[in-house]
Amino acid sequence: MKTISANINIMIMACEKASKSLIRDFGEIEKLQVSVKGPSDFVSSADKKVEKTLISELKKSRSNYSILSEEIGEIKSENSEYRWIIDPIDGTLNFLHGIPHFAISLALEKKNEIVCGVIYDPIKNEMFFAEKEKGAYVNNQRIRVSSRKKLKDCMIFTGGPTFKSNERELALDEYRKISRFLPSPIRKMGSAALDVAYVAAGRADGFLQRNLNYWDIAAGIIIVKEAGGFITDYSGNSDYINKRNILVTNSFINKDLVNLINS
Repeated sequence: MKTISANINIMIMACEKASKSLIRDFGEIEKLQVSVKGPSDFVSSADKKVEKTLISELKKSRSNYSILSEEIGEIKSENSEYRWIIDPIDGTLNFLHGIPHFAISLALEKKNEIVCGVIYDPIKNEMFFAEKEKGAYVNNQRIRVSSRKKLKDCMIFTGGPTFKSNERELALDEYRKISRFLPSPIRKMGSAALDVAYVAAGRADGFLQRNLNYWDIAAGIIIVKEAGGFITDYSGNSDYINKRNILVTNSFINKDLVNLINS
């Protein structure tokens, strides 16, 4: 078994503990589908429960670290160069509809650089994790990106756009453009964190999406980099966090995908 660092161990244990309530709540979703009120409020409650457990567990071991989380925003800690980045449930719409494809995403920054990442799929019991310069793993098995070099042979994932997005038509145009070129359909799986993890594991060859939040992709960034992957914005540059559009590939197809998007 791979020897893991203290930080990764803390992150894994926090995700495992938080997942217990998440798995229980997911088991209740089917019963709520037929209720008048529907499961939306229930999912929001599940999200907050997971977040509360994660923060509680992380603070036990690293009380002086700052936190950025989807639900509560930022909690700053004085004199800390470290910050946790938390997405309690990435893929809430899947969760809402009883689809077993969602994840807890947790990353650690040091001086604004992501140094550790964990993405945990509690239903499939797959723990993707990576630490800077130490490789990427799923359940202690080393993972690498795929080696496909021709775009026509590749599986590409995407997500969005949301109905209210200002870039909805632009994203749909890009979707149509890529779909016309690729023999296999673009997949929309519903969880950006797992999409990036799957690229890292070689299950998909690329992922692209506009208007993502930092917590959606923070853990995936280090995991895919440590698996040998490549991350750029849609222009092929490294400003994907500020521009909020991201292109994750096995590295071989990055240039071709950038050219296709911008053709």
